[in-house]
Amino acid sequence: KKFFFFERMGTPGSKTTLYDGYDEEYDCPILDEDRVVDELENHMREGGVIVDYHGCDFFPERWFHIVFVLRTDNTILYKRLETRGYNEKKLKDNIQCEIFQVLYEEATASYKEEIVQQLPSNTPEELEDNINQILKWIEQWVKDNK
Repeated sequence: KKFFFFERMGTPGSKTTLYDGYDEEYDCPILDEDRVVDELENHMREGGVIVDYHGCDFFPERWFHIVFVLRTDNTILYKRLETRGYNEKKLKDNIQCEIFQVLYEEATASYKEEIVQQLPSNTPEELEDNINQILKWIEQWVKDNK
């Protein structure tokens, strides 16, 4: 039995069109949040889904048992985004978002605070630690909910 379905929301070219135009200023597609929720609803109802996206306020609270917010040092984040070719406005806005903890605050405002976890994401070692921590959480959740 397949326990986990991974949906990367920001990936263009999926079978279903989840975009509603293109943002020239940020040089990226505009996600149609209502279509995303409609598309994922059946998968989420079945359970065992990991959703990877850079925001969460439009996802229904009932979908998640835990929310992980990855945090990155601004200097490291700047270099990562610069390497990806982000334009100056997109780069500046992403750094400000990290400085002001916008995504963490969005998560704690959208879900019960006790299910929102922050994880450092600066190095390959931290990435590996995060994966291991998330896998341990999943294993425990599966045991607790048999």
